[in-house]
Amino acid sequence: MSRFVLSSPYFFRPLKRTLLGALALLLLLAAVFPAPLEVAADRANPPNPAKSAWFLLGIQELVSWGTPAIYIVVALGSLLVVLPWFPLPPLEHAGWFQPAQRWVTLWVLLISFGLIALTAMGLFFRGPDWRLVLPF
Repeated sequence: MSRFVLSSPYFFRPLKRTLLGALALLLLLAAVFPAPLEVAADRANPPNPAKSAWFLLGIQELVSWGTPAIYIVVALGSLLVVLPWFPLPPLEHAGWFQPAQRWVTLWVLLISFGLIALTAMGLFFRGPDWRLVLPF
């Protein structure tokens, strides 16, 4: 007997219901609460530091270390793009953190935690002139 579960209908139907529910909730929240936007940009008096959106702060932080640091982003992004085509041994059963794929899991977790750390550093620990400051 196979230890795998069919994706349809046991996975995709609840996933579709969850997606539609989350979309409805998001539309309702967007209609009720205004977006927390900052004041309109003023070219004569730009903010210091001028930070990108939160999802780009990790890359902005990395590039602030020096222009060649962008090659790290390109290399890690390329690694994540080709990850599905890496040859891996077949799995005996479905599950999280399989021993046969431990190195893939480790790389993905390291990249994810690194991006989270860079984003937090750019968001909370950067002050005027992009100097390191304490967040409190």
